[in-house]
Amino acid sequence: MKQRPLIPLIGYLACFYLAWTFVWVYGVYPWANKTVGNATFAYALINFVFRLVIWVLPVVAYLRYIDRVEVLQYLQLKQHWKRGVIVGLTVTVINVLGTLWRIGPPVWSTAHVTWNSIIGTSILVGVFEEIPFRGFLLQKLQERFDFVTSTVISSSLFVGAHVPGWIMLGALTASHIAYIFGFGTIMAIIFRYSQSLWAPIISHSLNDGLSNVIFHIN
Repeated sequence: MKQRPLIPLIGYLACFYLAWTFVWVYGVYPWANKTVGNATFAYALINFVFRLVIWVLPVVAYLRYIDRVEVLQYLQLKQHWKRGVIVGLTVTVINVLGTLWRIGPPVWSTAHVTWNSIIGTSILVGVFEEIPFRGFLLQKLQERFDFVTSTVISSSLFVGAHVPGWIMLGALTASHIAYIFGFGTIMAIIFRYSQSLWAPIISHSLNDGLSNVIFHIN
């Protein structure tokens, strides 16, 4: 890929982490959780809007107005989409079989079925998180580094996006860090193999849906 100036990317990262940490994690999230409750449609809508504004729209703006590239093409959302869907679903089948082997069949509970668990942390989580971290940052890093180095850096940045929430909730542990780093690495490999961002988007969304709604792992 063509190597572009580094300063705009550093600026993007600084703005992203500051906005996510202080606007959402320590601002809107506790307010919305207390005011409307995290099981309501209103909370799911608030979560959707802020994720869109902080995670996705800045990437679109960066690619369009700084890099001046065709956004969907750069993010690999237009090409090889059929392969991406097949790979994403195949990974999900492997994920389900592995989870069944580890913890056994799920026990259904409606307590885990909320507007936000279905919309925010299942259907759309792959879109919100894969666009900036694999579609954008991983590929931007590959303009300067090889795939392995780019994967390590982007997966570390992916961990960094989770750290403020873990700290606030008292859930910052080595196991969480290792899991998210490993998950980011797997998504990067899937992305590279499929050459379509749809593969990690589908894998990610279905993984979080299975974990939160079906198997109640998180």
